[in-house]
This record gives sequence, C-alpha cells and structure tokens, in this order.
Amino acid sequence: MAGIYIHIPFCKQACHYCDFHFSTSMKKKDELIAALAKELELRKSEFEAITVETIYFGGGTPSVLSNSEIQFVIDAVYQHYTVSENPEITLEANPDDLSKERIIALSKSQINRLSIGIQSFFEADLKLMNRAHNAEEAKACLEEATKHFDNISLDLIYGIPNASNAQWLANIEMALGFNVPHISSYALTVEPKTALASFIKKGIIDNVDDEQAHEQFHILKDKLEASGFVHYELSNFGIEGYFSKNNSAYWQGKSYLGIGPSAHSFNGKQRGWNVKNNSKYIKSIEANQLPIEIETLTKTDQYNEYVMTGLRTIWGVSIEKVNKDFGLDSKNYLLKQTDIFIKQELLYIDEGYIRVTKKGQFLCDGIASELFILN
Repeated sequence: MAGIYIHIPFCKQACHYCDFHFSTSMKKKDELIAALAKELELRKSEFEAITVETIYFGGGTPSVLSNSEIQFVIDAVYQHYTVSENPEITLEANPDDLSKERIIALSKSQINRLSIGIQSFFEADLKLMNRAHNAEEAKACLEEATKHFDNISLDLIYGIPNASNAQWLANIEMALGFNVPHISSYALTVEPKTALASFIKKGIIDNVDDEQAHEQFHILKDKLEASGFVHYELSNFGIEGYFSKNNSAYWQGKSYLGIGPSAHSFNGKQRGWNVKNNSKYIKSIEANQLPIEIETLTKTDQYNEYVMTGLRTIWGVSIEKVNKDFGLDSKNYLLKQTDIFIKQELLYIDEGYIRVTKKGQFLCDGIASELFILN
C-alpha cells in the first residue's frame, strides 16, 4: 500500500500556533495547482509498480480550493498512477469553508473522507488561536457534514492556556455528540517564530502548562476509550473500521509521495522534502526540475525511524523485525534500553512487541529517543 499526500499551501489567515508552510496570498493559486498536476506527472516513475490506496489533501487549508480545482488534481493522480478500486481520499477542511451547499457538492465527488479542523467549540479558544471560524460555524458544519459523509475526522487541541479540564471535557463531549468515527487531538505546542511564541514572550498570553496538557491527554484517552474509540496512534483515535488509512500507512513505515511545496516523501530507504517556497516551487516545476532534497537513510536512521513510529502506535515495535532488518546487536541494544523503561512501568513486552503503557504514552517520543542508536 502507498499513499499520495498533496500539500495545499494557502490559508485565509494565519493561526497563531501554526508553523506549517502556507501563504495568505492567493495570487499564485492557479499556477500552483497546475504545478501540482505537473509534479504528479514528473514523479510517476517513483510509483510505477505501486498501487495508490490513499490520496490526502493537507495544508495549509485545502478547502480554500474550489471543488473543480480539487477534482483537477485528483484527475491528475488517476491519469498518471494506478489507483485502487476504493481509495481513501481525504480533504482537510475548515468549518468556515463547509457551507451546506459545499458539503453536498463534496459528497458527490470522489472525496470520501473529511478531516475538519474544529480545534475547539469555545469562542475564547478560537480567538486565542486566531482561527478563521467561530464556535457556531464549527457546530453547524458538523451537523450538516454528518448527514452526507460517513467517514469524518475532527481535530481538537488540548493544553490551551486558561482552558480548564472541565472545559476540555466539555469539548470532547461536544465532539462525541456528533457521532464522528475518528478524532485527532494534539497538544498545543509553542513553535519558534510563531505569533503564539511572541505573545507568550511578551506576556500577552500565558505559557502552555505541560502538567495540565498531560492531564488533559489522559482525560481525552479515558473518555474516548470509554466511548468505543481505539487509541491506535498517539494523536489518533478511531472506531474500528475507521482508522485513517493515510495515517496508519505513515506510522507503519509504508511509502508515500509528497506533492507540493514543503511536502515530504518516504520510500523506506530515502526521505525527501520539497522546497518550502511557493514561487521557487512553481518555477522549478515549470522548468521540469523537481525542487526536492533527498536524504538516503543509513541502517541506523532506518532503525531509529522504525522505533519512533512503532512506539507511537498500538502495533508497537517488533523485536523480531529489529533482529531481522537491523541485526542481533541492534536487537540486544533495544532490549537493554527497553529494560530501564519496563522497570519504570512505561514500556512492556507483549508477544514479541514492545509497546508503551498508559503511563508512558504521553512521554513516548522522549522514550523513543532513549532507544535510538546514536552514530
């Protein structure tokens, strides 16, 4: 299985916490869409013998594109790649773009999964984050979307300054009230050079409280699991049958092609990333040049990548796979490092797989780094 990720680098306005690549100017939108289709053509040989099972429009805000623009890019995928009979085709969308008419039109297109950036149902949170929608738009779009789409995911953010645990629980309960089968949730992170980082430095906004974020993570986990969701990856919860195929492929180390400025690609042995500049991207593609940097992963890099992604999921890290793919020394090193965290009840071994305990989940990225082999 393989997937194609398509980065749409446009937003109506800048969220205060975001450090993804995007532009609030739509001036080069037409040229960029044409460049996406051309990059798909230029890179078709990379997936020559591979079937595409997921197509994912991320960003940025892909829903700022019209339905016909989205279809133009989907058509380019089908023109140049072998696509499975029933691919998962996801569109990330913001509530303010999802009018009743837009939702109905999308439901009649090849898009069969919506990932809606709700983030919070509380007005104060949305204003702090500088989201383009308001709380009523969030509720209205979900009310309509659930009538026309079976497969819907929504995003929620926890650890927002001054948002109490009771308010966070109310957010989760509101989300559950719409009966969506998938929820992705992330801790608010203060990234350098963002507006949020600047406001915190100036004392305009309180800093993120890591302890409260930790508490809210466990409130989320307990509430969603009690409601029938499977916590299949650190930030992702799904009802059985509704795990994101795109996300699952990524965390299980499967190949994906990243199309568009700043998009990342991975084929198991190499990692690539496109230039993080719309104008440079368009100019390069128009000249039939791929604006991509490629890093060939060493065996150590591949081991570290597998440990990092595996620990974040319910599937865990296979001891036998480490032995087979990376050798006995790597296996022995992994078991030695793991033993420290088993004694701390942060990791456990089950039927040959190393997994994180409930206590260790919020800390799993840090734990993984302690299992890395350093060059």
